[in-house]
Amino acid sequence: MSFWDRIKPSTPSATATDARLSSDGSRLELTWDDGAKTTATAQALRQHCPCAGCVDEWTNQRTLDTTKVPADLRVNQVHPVGNYALTFAFSDGHTTGIYPWKLLRELTQPIN
Repeated sequence: MSFWDRIKPSTPSATATDARLSSDGSRLELTWDDGAKTTATAQALRQHCPCAGCVDEWTNQRTLDTTKVPADLRVNQVHPVGNYALTFAFSDGHTTGIYPWKLLRELTQPIN
């Protein structure tokens, strides 16, 4: 067994196959390769931004004051990052978070 075989995840995580913003940018909807559909508000996505500006890299403590993220925040753009994540341009100017599929699956809620 090679080094690379030992560090590969044993089971692949779900992957989003489609990402759509609501017309006003207030909500993201994802369709997953297992058929699930989930959603999250722009505010919730911004409050959970994993970037180094929002989370201390050494302690993993959130440095972003989530109470200061406005309810009317919008996502202006969504961009894929390779085959493993999305990044967002928020209406507050924040653009540096990379949201892997696993994190997005945890942050979003099922659509019934």
